[in-house]
Amino acid sequence: MLAINLKKIIKNHTCYAILIILSACGPGGDKVLPIQLDKINLPDGFKIDIYAENVTNARSMAISPDGTLFVGTRDDGSVYAIQDLDGDFKADKIHVLDTGLRAPNGVAFRDGDLYVATVSTLRKYSNIEDNLESPETPSIIYDDYPKDFHHGWKYIAFGPDGKLYVPVGAPCNICESQNEMYASITQMDPDGSNRVVYAKGVRNTVGFTWHPETQEMWFTDNGRDLLGDDTPPCELNRVTSPGQHFGYPYCHGGTIADPEFGDKYPCSDFVKPAIKLGAHVAPLGIKFYTGKMFPEKYNGHVFFAEHGSWNRSKKVGYKISMVTIEDNQAVAYDTFIDGWLDEEEQEAWGRPVDVLVMDDGSMLISDDKAGVIYRVSYQG
Repeated sequence: MLAINLKKIIKNHTCYAILIILSACGPGGDKVLPIQLDKINLPDGFKIDIYAENVTNARSMAISPDGTLFVGTRDDGSVYAIQDLDGDFKADKIHVLDTGLRAPNGVAFRDGDLYVATVSTLRKYSNIEDNLESPETPSIIYDDYPKDFHHGWKYIAFGPDGKLYVPVGAPCNICESQNEMYASITQMDPDGSNRVVYAKGVRNTVGFTWHPETQEMWFTDNGRDLLGDDTPPCELNRVTSPGQHFGYPYCHGGTIADPEFGDKYPCSDFVKPAIKLGAHVAPLGIKFYTGKMFPEKYNGHVFFAEHGSWNRSKKVGYKISMVTIEDNQAVAYDTFIDGWLDEEEQEAWGRPVDVLVMDDGSMLISDDKAGVIYRVSYQG
């Protein structure tokens, strides 16, 4: 098992050689630590529980109208389906739908079918809930995405227009490409046809959602590395029309010209972030809160997972954040839940990846380091 993990770690550049020598590493390249729910800090009246455990490398999530939770992975190569059969908000069955895939991070559900994105392909598992024990062979609806692993894992989702949205990250930390598909969000029909570039200049988004009223896409974007601890910021962005350019690789955070490519175009040429986030916090999965369980003051605001930094002298992120939205503008950026990172020891026992609002208004959070799905509820 250690030998297999070493190959993945070296390939993904997520664990330094000294750490490999001194300790075993999990799928995310970090030392595996016990789950410590007592360390989690929540607002008054909130509670966190384990919804499902032993979901190795749990990443992006999608849920069916019947409540089946689908979970993708990045390093593990598996796709899961999780069922709570008795309605007690604890998983009763965990099905492994597929294995051996190349970073099947992205999952989406539509009209009974499960869509899974690997690095270069999109697969469709038809009538999946009728075949959880033995899924049928998936059909390949698209197989022409770049094969680069660097930022190649994908988050996918269906928009309110019925289109499927699929990002393509930059194949590098910072570079300029003549292929317009890189550093973009693409859009296509559910059958894989009519693919177009929907948003440009997007370095690496692993989470997007749509405003419940305006239907505009909002997405997180991971800022470039190796410009220091506090530069540039990661971003929360809003798409107001197709074809907009959000700056990469020329401008970061709306105002910071890249030292290598920034002299080609001024920052004024690009769409500024809806709000700047912390540098290196790695914002990923994102949702607007539209449930009825949380207090009124949380309604209509944006929640997203900060996976946490890997190349900063002092770690940041490792939490769930909230951006307050007023009149369709982002006006404040605050911590909602934290405690996965021990600040003093600089050790993280968990790394949030995605968030999802359930029908009852509670929130699910995936954790690819601890290999669990949490459920956050309001008891106040």
